[in-house]
Amino acid sequence: MRKRPYRRPNSASWNRTSTLRQYFFTSVTGVLSIFIVTAIITAFGPGYSLTSASLKGFSEHLSDEVLIHLMGTENTYFTQELPEESKPPQVTSIVFELATSIDPNDPRSLLGRELPGINFFGGDILVAGQGSDFTNLPMESSPPPEVIAKEREAATERLEEMDQMREAIAELTAGNEPPKTVHIMHSHNRESFLPELKGEDNANGAFHDSVNITLAGERLGQELAKRGIGSEVDTSDVYTKLGDRGWQYSRSYDMSREILESAMAENEELEFFFDLHRDSMPRDVTTVKINGIEYAKTVFVVGTKHNNYEKNRDLAEKLHAKLEEAFPGLSRGVYSPLSVGTNGIYNQDLSENALVVEFGGVDNSLDEVYRSVEAFAEIFAEYFFEQDGTEEE
Repeated sequence: MRKRPYRRPNSASWNRTSTLRQYFFTSVTGVLSIFIVTAIITAFGPGYSLTSASLKGFSEHLSDEVLIHLMGTENTYFTQELPEESKPPQVTSIVFELATSIDPNDPRSLLGRELPGINFFGGDILVAGQGSDFTNLPMESSPPPEVIAKEREAATERLEEMDQMREAIAELTAGNEPPKTVHIMHSHNRESFLPELKGEDNANGAFHDSVNITLAGERLGQELAKRGIGSEVDTSDVYTKLGDRGWQYSRSYDMSREILESAMAENEELEFFFDLHRDSMPRDVTTVKINGIEYAKTVFVVGTKHNNYEKNRDLAEKLHAKLEEAFPGLSRGVYSPLSVGTNGIYNQDLSENALVVEFGGVDNSLDEVYRSVEAFAEIFAEYFFEQDGTEEE
């Protein structure tokens, strides 16, 4: 068989092919670069420019550990305080999140632009209680003024019960009243419970001017007094005060902040500050049966938009752990709201021992809430006297 003679490639043809390939790859790379740069710029919103505000918004989604690693690229001193198992973040992940505003570890960031309203259900579960996940996070909302102000008939015997309890506590502590070290307040003071309201079955209508979450606050003060801990229970009608100022309901924490600052100025012995609320979630989420008895579940809410929030978080996690040990399933966990429209601080920047504590939801009865209040008072008294170095009498 005759062999085909070897032909040496034409140098001009070879160079032309190589040039075409280089041009092709350069064009593709250029187009991709344009898309990436455009995505990064437009990810910061209107204005199409990098600003300090846009950088701040992006950095808020990064953990402290990631930020320390980034600063450590310029000064290794910063990374010396990180734990040994800490690893530098993946650059590709950071660039991807910066360019797309999508957090690979949080699918809600992908759905946020596709499903209207999903951004209002954001937040971080710092410690998950039994059954807690992203589908049943506590809900913070601002109902229309006419809903809150509507007159509703309630079970007046609840108010009579509180009067009797006040008299009993006054007799118990007569001549031996402990110093007031706990402050209890209610930023959303008209939050009520459907089983206590006659003829009301709409969850959005669970509000009342007297039979509301303030009764849980008074009950907590009484339970603490039984255990030798003095407290101040503020039952101010924050809603009315907002109306007097012409403020929106969303400014409830601004109003309660004034109340709290005044209390702190008048009594320097105050150490702990609890802002009590009730959740809007349905009964199956906010109720637990322990030893055959139904309780309204609790949730600890920590505001992370201030520099000292780790101390508040530490307190919440310790109280959650004590509740979980003594009353398994009672605490839904520790939660940090980060979604649009939430306050994010909750006046917790005023004290490292300040917390929002939610007792039950719209479908719980006050009896169920009172049981949970008593349980909370029990474990808090244990914690209080452990910190104080004394034993509860």
